[in-house]
Amino acid sequence: MELIDTHCHLDLDDYDRDRPEVMERARSAGISHLITIGLNPESSARAIALAESHDFISATVGYHPHEAAGLTDSDLDRLRRLGRHPRVVGFGEIGLDFYRNRSPRPVQRRRFDDLIRIGVELGLPLIIHDRDAHQETLEHLNSIKADLQGGVIHCFSGDYDLARRFLDMGFHLSIPGTITFPKAEVIREVTARMPLERLLLETDAPFLAPVPRRGRRNEPALMAYTAAEAARLRNIPLADLARATTGNARCLFKLPKANPAENESRSCPRPR
Repeated sequence: MELIDTHCHLDLDDYDRDRPEVMERARSAGISHLITIGLNPESSARAIALAESHDFISATVGYHPHEAAGLTDSDLDRLRRLGRHPRVVGFGEIGLDFYRNRSPRPVQRRRFDDLIRIGVELGLPLIIHDRDAHQETLEHLNSIKADLQGGVIHCFSGDYDLARRFLDMGFHLSIPGTITFPKAEVIREVTARMPLERLLLETDAPFLAPVPRRGRRNEPALMAYTAAEAARLRNIPLADLARATTGNARCLFKLPKANPAENESRSCPRPR
């Protein structure tokens, strides 16, 4: 059985003291591939460096909405250059965060449009951060949906009606360890009902550690708890859940197949 952590932040200093051990624990737990996510140009460059050094790691480049007020045109140019690196498989995370409002909402919206356009220009799937900005996120993505190369709503936090709207646009939904939290009934319903072919798993490590490690530093190895809960919710064997979500991730991000002969019959759906 293999799993893919489609969203973690291995470059953050939370891992400075034991990053090699974190990666080894992930591999031992059946996590065959990690996608480490860029949060700004510097973070994106570090993510690429990790991907260059490890064949089981891929990188994305992006600019988190918390920092939108500091985003410059020079940053956009640098992200455009970094996004052409062969180890980069996605553009993000980008999006809107109206929960913490660390950057003014009008600035977040303007820069979100700028970043979407670069991701489309690069032909990369988008990794979308949407927190308490559901309608606004839909509006921005709808404005350019004909040109999108697919993407994922990371750490999906809405209800099933919202899920259907993103799914109808061709997006995948990525489920983190929050489905193990006692009061997460809404996201558990989404996980149980959504099409299996659009489901992805992630840790968002070092954040959002699942039960029984909630409140501590998260790491990719702990995604096994999320996978087990997702399989339980869908009433399918864990091996089937792992096979489906791993195939989904390989298709969306064009990752190399672990066993090409075994997977050659699977066709990847085209973005809508």
